[in-house]
Amino acid sequence: NDIAARRGLFLIDDACHALGGSFHGRPVGSLAGLNTFSFHPVKHITTGEGGLVTTDDPSLASRMRLFRNHGIDSDHYQRELEGSWEYNMTDLGYNYRLTDLQCALGLSQLKKLNKWVMRRRAIASRYDAAFQNTDLVRPLAVGEGVDHAYHLYIVRVPGDARGKIFRGLRAEGIGVNVHYRPVHLHPFYRQRFGTGPGLCPNAEHAYEEIITLPVFPAMTDDMVDEVIEAVKRIVRE
Repeated sequence: NDIAARRGLFLIDDACHALGGSFHGRPVGSLAGLNTFSFHPVKHITTGEGGLVTTDDPSLASRMRLFRNHGIDSDHYQRELEGSWEYNMTDLGYNYRLTDLQCALGLSQLKKLNKWVMRRRAIASRYDAAFQNTDLVRPLAVGEGVDHAYHLYIVRVPGDARGKIFRGLRAEGIGVNVHYRPVHLHPFYRQRFGTGPGLCPNAEHAYEEIITLPVFPAMTDDMVDEVIEAVKRIVRE
């Protein structure tokens, strides 16, 4: 925000992994001019697919409603209220409307969000305590004033050991993964824009060390302990 203000830039926040989190008491979704969320099935709440954008700017909200509705300046709810059939396409738009069924599913899950985020934090705390003194496995730090939503729980492992630990945990049926390959290393960007290794050394170094451990609200303490024990056993081996 400070950089954007100094440079006259508009800030858009990709908040898809952070629903339920906050920064110094301000909820994610209110930290930038536009804040985007995903309702894909693996996210904190789901509508099957789709997403949502938040803003405190009425003119931007109006433009987004226009854009999601074929560029038409009213929807059928408004026309029903006004007792009118009139509508006008005033701009180029698309059909980006969630169905009523998807919205009902999302609203029902929104009521459970706080409970689910609290469970994710409890699992993360259990992992943090278990791995704080473990060789080769280092939990990530959380910044001051941050209430983490823990869409993912990531640890860092020195590069030579990561592959062995990853394969060992997968062999035991534990769904570890790596999130994510840096964008500039994907073939599309390398071929189209000439990006490649060395462009973002911090991101590349982090990518070489990270592993994601399972975290989801229905995960029991016994399941968490099973992951912890498996990680420690494979590290010892």
